[in-house]
Amino acid sequence: MNVPPPAAVLRALPAGARVVVRYRLGDGFTDVLGYLVEAADEDVTVSGRRGNVTVPYHLVTAAKEVPPPPAPRAPRR
Repeated sequence: MNVPPPAAVLRALPAGARVVVRYRLGDGFTDVLGYLVEAADEDVTVSGRRGNVTVPYHLVTAAKEVPPPPAPRAPRR
C-alpha cells in the first residue's frame, strides 16, 4: 500500500480545508487541528484555536483532512 508523504497530502488540499497535522515538538509529538491557510514549499500553516501555526515539513509526521466540526448542541431545558 502506497501512502503519500504528509507534505504531498497537504499540498493537494485547497486552502480552507479542515486538517489535522501531527509534528515533532522537542522529544515528543503534538497536533494542530484547524483550517489550512497555506501549504508552501517548505512548510505548512494551519489556523488553529491558538492562532496560526507554521510547521516545517521535515517535522510533520502525519496529516489528513478531517470532517467539519459537529453542529452546536441545543441548550438544555
